[in-house]
Amino acid sequence: MQVSNRQNVMKDLTVKEAMRRLIINLAAEATLEEAIRYAIKYKVNAILITDPNQVAVGVVTKTDLMGAYYAGLPLSTPAASIMVGPPLFCHLDDSLDAALDRMRTHKIHRLYVREAAAPQAVGVLAYPDIVGLLYRYCHQCDRNLRRDTEEAEHLLADRVRLREVMTPGVFALGADDSLLQVMEGLAAHKFGALLITGEDGAPAGVISKTDLIVAYLHGVPPEAPAKTVMTKEVAACDYHDILINALRRMIFSDVSRLFVFRDSPGHIVGVFSLSDATRFRSGTCRACVSSRIRPH
Repeated sequence: MQVSNRQNVMKDLTVKEAMRRLIINLAAEATLEEAIRYAIKYKVNAILITDPNQVAVGVVTKTDLMGAYYAGLPLSTPAASIMVGPPLFCHLDDSLDAALDRMRTHKIHRLYVREAAAPQAVGVLAYPDIVGLLYRYCHQCDRNLRRDTEEAEHLLADRVRLREVMTPGVFALGADDSLLQVMEGLAAHKFGALLITGEDGAPAGVISKTDLIVAYLHGVPPEAPAKTVMTKEVAACDYHDILINALRRMIFSDVSRLFVFRDSPGHIVGVFSLSDATRFRSGTCRACVSSRIRPH
């Protein structure tokens, strides 16, 4: 039977299809230095803090570590002193739609996963996992633009454009502004990274929370100018590009956000993040229906 109505495909996908089994955790007595080294080594945004029975008691995120840097806490401070807890959980058979609603309600970027009766975490679900799964299904779809089809022009018109899902506007600081100002800007706007501009106002670099915790680890004073630790490459994409191209670039370049330019790379008009991508819950084109999603 042909299905013609458009549906939210996340309702038919479960947490266990998208989650990661690898959980990065530390004991409560671990230090901030250990937490930073783990976050950098495993490229994660959060560390699970567990008790001697491996039961989760809290979470330390890069935002928490940035806050410790801002407050001037010694790297020898126990990670448990800045953790937020208890962690929020979902279950293996929950729908991705329900999990995403829970994340949005609580304004968090990840949920830990457990089986019904066990207190220990068996996985973690974050925005990159959800977006990665949607990308894989869209890549397999019969309407994929890579397929040789006479409908190509029609399919292109059906695709979601980056301008429809990006966060418009951009907050930037100058290269000579201090890391303290950068941290204040990130906290106030709830960003994961901040655009840094040169004297001419053109994009000069980016500072992410990862850059900041690396600076913390290496003893860079928070009063140092932004240009001291910024990444000079500004990952950006065109305002008119299609969503799936932006997702492909983020996934294969291992970045969680792209700045969006219009007319020229020097004219930044917005930001596109993995959390923005999850707002469009039915893949990357408007024709996406659950009947076209083929489970592995």
